[in-house]
Parts: sequence; C-alpha cells; structure tokens
Amino acid sequence: MNIIQRFLLSAAVLAAGGLHLAAQTETDQAVHPKVGTSAQGSGLSIRLVNKHINYSGAAAEYRDVYVNSPKSANIHPDGTKYYVNSLEGCATIVYDMKTHKRLSVIQYKFEDKKDAALWSKPSNLYPFTHYTEHLNTFMGKPVESTFSHGGRYLWIPFYRRTYDLNAQDPSAIAIVDTRTDKIVRLMETGPLPKMVACSHDGKHVAITHWGNNTVGIVNVASLNPEDWYHEKLLVVDYVLPLNFSLTEQVDRDNKSGYCLRGTVFTEDDKYLLVGCMGGNGGIAVIDMETQEYLGRVLGMMANVRHLVIRDGYLYLSINKAGYVQRIPLSKFMAAAKSMKGKAKTTTLSGWQSCQVGAGARTIEISPSGHFVFAACNLASKLYVVDTRTMKTVCSIDVDSYPVGLDISNDGRLVIVTSQGRSNRGGNAVNLYEVEYDEPEPVLKNTDGAAVLDSLEHRSEPDLEKDNIAIVNEHDGDSYLTYAAVAGGAVILAAIALLWRKRSHT
Repeated sequence: MNIIQRFLLSAAVLAAGGLHLAAQTETDQAVHPKVGTSAQGSGLSIRLVNKHINYSGAAAEYRDVYVNSPKSANIHPDGTKYYVNSLEGCATIVYDMKTHKRLSVIQYKFEDKKDAALWSKPSNLYPFTHYTEHLNTFMGKPVESTFSHGGRYLWIPFYRRTYDLNAQDPSAIAIVDTRTDKIVRLMETGPLPKMVACSHDGKHVAITHWGNNTVGIVNVASLNPEDWYHEKLLVVDYVLPLNFSLTEQVDRDNKSGYCLRGTVFTEDDKYLLVGCMGGNGGIAVIDMETQEYLGRVLGMMANVRHLVIRDGYLYLSINKAGYVQRIPLSKFMAAAKSMKGKAKTTTLSGWQSCQVGAGARTIEISPSGHFVFAACNLASKLYVVDTRTMKTVCSIDVDSYPVGLDISNDGRLVIVTSQGRSNRGGNAVNLYEVEYDEPEPVLKNTDGAAVLDSLEHRSEPDLEKDNIAIVNEHDGDSYLTYAAVAGGAVILAAIALLWRKRSHT
C-alpha cells in the first residue's frame, strides 16, 4: 500500500468515526442531561454546571467542534486549566478552569521531515513489522494522559498511528510543555498504548500497551526532555502475536490478550500495578527496583479497568459488572511478593465490593478520601461511593457513554468525558460542581513533586543556561473541521476508485 492509499484509508476511518468503538450493548436512547441537573446524596450534592458538546441538536452555547469522541480529561496540578483528549479528533483541547473557555487545541498531525527533530532516539524495543515507509507521517489518536515534573509536562499516548488500521505496529506518545501547550518531544511506544503513569519521585513514566501484553518504562530523571530514554520493556506472561490484515478492520478492543489498562505506582515507587481487562484477568505486578515482572494477583471480579491507591487501600473499577472494589494495599502486596521466583499467579480473597452502574470505567477519589467517583459507561451516570461504608450514596445523569474522569484538588469540580459511539450519544464533556456536607481538604500537587521542588528553586535564566528549557516546539497544522467530515464520502469514493484500479492491474 503506497502513501496515498494509506492516507486516504486513514482519512476515511477518521471520517467514519474511527476504530475505537466499545464492544458492549448500547442503551436504547441517548442521554443528554441539561445544565442545571442536580442530585442530592448522603454527604454531598452534585450539579451539572457546564458542558462542551458536539452532537446533532447540541445547544450552540456549549458546542465545540473539536470535541470528537473525548476519551479522558486531566486537570493541571496548579488548577488553572484542564486537558481533554479528543480521540477521533486527533487532538487535545485545553480549557480555562474558571471560565471553561477553550484556550488552545494541540493537534497531532505529523510529517516525516517537518517533525523529525521532535523524535527521541530509537530504542530498538519497538520494531515495525507491517509498515516500512513514511512511518512518522500520521495523525495520532490520543487516549489517556499523565503529568510529570510537577505538571511541567503532559504525556499523551496515541491509540495508534492512523495508517495502522489494526494497531499492530508501534504507536507513539507526545510530550507537551504545559507552559506553552506545545509538543516538545515524541517517543515511540508499543502497539496500542492506553494508560500512562508517572512515579511519585518523578524518575519514571510507565506506558501500558493494551495491544500486546507489554509495559514500557521510560527514564525521565533528567529535567531535559532530550535526555529521556526507554529503559525497559516488560512482558506480562507473553507477547501477543500480531499479524492482522492491513485492509480489513478487526476488533482490537477485544483481541488484545490481557488488554492491559489501569496503571499505578505504589506510593514508595517500588512496585507498578497494571489491571488486566482481558484473559482471565487479575492485576499484573512489576518490581520496579529489579524491573522484573512478578506475576498476576487474582481473586477480584473479572474485567479490571482502573486502579487507584489511596489511604492504605487499592481501589479498582470492574467494568462489565459495574462495581468498585478495594482491599488493603498491605494485604495485596503481601500476596504479590509471594509470587517472586515462584508461580506466576496467586489468588487473593477479602475484597470489599460496592455495585455502581454498568460499565464502570475511570474512578477518582475526593481529597478527603471519603468519596469515590465512578464514570459508568453503560448506565450513562456518574456514581459516588462512600469509602467509609462502601455503599453508593449518589448518582447523576451524564451524556451517554461516560468513560474518562478527573477531580480538582479541592474536590469541587468533577469532569466527565463521554466517548462517541455509532453517531448516538457521547461526544460530550460534562462539568459537575460538588458541594460536601463536611469541608474537603485541598490536596497539594504531587505530580513529580520531587522534581518540581528543584525547578521551583531555580530561576528561568538558570534553567535555560543548563539547557533544561531549550527544546524544539511544535504546533500541528489546523485540520479538524466539519469540512473534513463532510468530505468523507469523497474520500470513500476515491478509495473505491483506487481499489477498482488495483483489481485491474
């Protein structure tokens, strides 16, 4: 397949809504709660205060054409702005935290020569096996994000490079300088990266590859992005063989081995925990001191999606059944350490469970640790669990298919993203104001705090002198417009013509 055919195929997939559709039963009718919708629960109340939406019939005052199947949201640690990853729009949207006005759009359209200086040195860990030319000419489909260096940088992995129809060759991750909201680094990853997490000491970033049961570890101990490098590629049991069609789409949301997802460092950074949504499930455990995969802890419900560690507990969302579960972290780690040098699985009992809405996806915890917020995809609701009783205390409607979620450091704003699906529902960002019966504390920024301290005590001239801030900046060309979508029919016709011509040669 030549570059023209590849480009047309990529554009057609984008125009048609893309590859990433959830393989679960849809609700009969799309849910679109109005701004002002509220709910009262035990210990708190919630009110929908704003939206960013892009679907048929959407109110003009809330419409944003860049919202195209938003996958996740991340509030900057300083509380001034938030980032929304527009998966099918191949862009990240930046909004002001107070006014909710759009500040900028970071677009992921790359070309071989123009963007060559942004790429880090190849690691030789991620070889291409299906594509051989123009490997760095693509559009990236952003999934999740994490901050490093005290919020200075935002790491955004791409579900796939748009020419890679079935996400079976290496993808990439963009690193954005949040002072300018420009891309300053691009790094290779394994196939289909979804989750990304930064260690508490700011020295490592872990990239979880849904596509083939692997986890990449990047060393980011330096303050200079040009010094960052791939340190290790770890395998969870086995590397999934990938040899799918280059022209016919397959279901990579399910045909991906263990479907690695939720990723979190323990508070001492000695271990990395990774949830397994597929296979026989469990949580994979990696010893970060030896950079060794220990095995999988089983015993929780199947279909583990998101992981959070807080106040001595490991919390997880169970997607299909719609539950939030937890267990004392000390108990979990005792089971995990028992696998070292022995069997690759162990079963742990004693999980506390609370049923929420079907399709529990991202979960986050309030500053006090008293409330778990859960985005429930199939229920089209935001649920709240009281951790003191492990019971549901409140729920409120969300635009259909909520998936991503973040909460402000003071707990008063919860942002929920609703992914687009089959031209119904989704394509929305909902903003909720939360009032608590008891005042919540304000959490201090802990994203790479150790590195942040060293930055705070040095002036900008000093940083430039040490070449910390001297990096290439990049701003993608503007390309995401309604015209692109409207041109889908033309693109599809062009592809048909190409294939007809090919069939006669």
